[in-house]
Amino acid sequence: MPEITRRQFIATAAFASGFALAVQPIASSTIMTSSDGLIAGAVKIPVKDGEMPAYRAMPATGTNFPIVLVIHEIFGVHAHIEDVCRRFAKLGYVAIAPQLFTRQGDVLKLSSIDEIRPIVAKVPDVQVMSDLDATAAWAVKNAKGNPAKLVTTGFCWGGRIVWLYAAHNPKVKAGVAWYGRLVGDTNTLMPKYPVDLASSLKVPVLGLYGGKDTGIPLTTVEQMRDRLKSSSSKSEIIVYPDAPHAFFADYRPSYREADAKDGWQRLQAWFKQHGA
Repeated sequence: MPEITRRQFIATAAFASGFALAVQPIASSTIMTSSDGLIAGAVKIPVKDGEMPAYRAMPATGTNFPIVLVIHEIFGVHAHIEDVCRRFAKLGYVAIAPQLFTRQGDVLKLSSIDEIRPIVAKVPDVQVMSDLDATAAWAVKNAKGNPAKLVTTGFCWGGRIVWLYAAHNPKVKAGVAWYGRLVGDTNTLMPKYPVDLASSLKVPVLGLYGGKDTGIPLTTVEQMRDRLKSSSSKSEIIVYPDAPHAFFADYRPSYREADAKDGWQRLQAWFKQHGA
């Protein structure tokens, strides 16, 4: 995964696909993965009430690829999430990142987190589960994906969704949740949090969390660990003691290179261990 300078990154065509305005400026540590040898770009996923935009990356040759669903942060499918998809494609996966807020609003055009949060708060978990099911089905039908090798990973908002989707879809082989909230106030749109599903979880999920994440207290991480002890999933949680929230996000000041690289290696090993 070659690193480039901020000036080089801004000059690339990929920048046109956008970072949320809320996370400008782009950091000098931002990684840019080439699309050489890949098929990569925007696609449309048929869903119950129309079409959902998504970004897809896959090897240009071959077939029967393992499928990874990449679940975005609250900032949507911007250039960093697209780059993560290309990283997976370089490893032989068909990687798809659906824009899961598309019905509620286009967060890529918003200028602050305060504008983004009300949109995210309107997104029902049941809609997200259905959209991810549709994305997995599309990967099999249209992107040479192997339904027997379905995995998922997600970041922040998407980290919470990884736990939920692993509980929702028993066909998922494994998940990796990056600093997703584990405990929270429930409502009709978000009736459960990962801690509520942990004891009955059957799909193995690897949770990657930061010891200095001010938004996800370590007490909730330990609560989740305790609940997982009664699960048959053999899920695990790793805490990086000095890492803040969003330590994988190489376009933000929160990026911690050593912890991000270690987590990425653990992700690859986790997926391989569980058959993808």
